[in-house]
Amino acid sequence: MVDKNTKDWSGCPVRFGMSQFGDKWSFLIIRDLMFKGRKHYHDFAEAGEGISTNVLATRLADLESNGIISKLRDPLKGSRFIYALTQKGKELMPMMLAMMDWAEKYDADTEVPQEFIKKLRNNPDKLKQEILGNLPK
Repeated sequence: MVDKNTKDWSGCPVRFGMSQFGDKWSFLIIRDLMFKGRKHYHDFAEAGEGISTNVLATRLADLESNGIISKLRDPLKGSRFIYALTQKGKELMPMMLAMMDWAEKYDADTEVPQEFIKKLRNNPDKLKQEILGNLPK
């Protein structure tokens, strides 16, 4: 949900961005949708990050209301929903990749696979297209 005080932020792009996806849980949901193929509520809840169910539900609703993700009823099991990145959400990929590249340089415990980082650094456009090709349409 957009903060009612956004208009008082004088057009600061960092503040606007944080009002859209503002905390670590939102970034992890975006990561899971973009890179890990997760798409159902239980996928996020069981991802091993330790997010509580109430925080997960709130973050999913906030990301949806801000147009970063969509929520559609699962045609195979009508009692659950499928979450996917919208175009607005997909356009966060350069930022997410830059964050991963930066973390790989400075985090001694990084979990970024070496093959992934090699692809990112050698041909970022090709990697972006590969990732986009694997996302649901």
